[in-house]
Amino acid sequence: MTGLTIIVASADAARFRAAMTTALAQAALGGSVRLYCHEASIALLARVPRDDDDGPGLSAVGLPDRPALIAMAQAAGITLIACQTGLALTGVTLEALAEGVEAGGMVSLLATLGTDRLVSF
Repeated sequence: MTGLTIIVASADAARFRAAMTTALAQAALGGSVRLYCHEASIALLARVPRDDDDGPGLSAVGLPDRPALIAMAQAAGITLIACQTGLALTGVTLEALAEGVEAGGMVSLLATLGTDRLVSF
């Protein structure tokens, strides 16, 4: 199965949720997945709760919140990558992000794309 590389282009929580759901579906089908958070969207990989987290509403209907989606992605072997430029622009450290998130750049992401399909949210 062809791999999938997903670029999250904005810090919009709904787009991130759609990207994570797509990544998890691909992993469930046996495909490899990389999810790259570009610039300000790296904040969505934060360890701590965010003001736009919608956990209570999601849990009320049995759905995982943002931190749970990140944990599920990591358990499924999805590679989570934080944009190095985003880290520099926002002043966020890699240590402030979920455990296991890697730092990377767009050039290296595209250079290692291989036969992966590329989608952006």
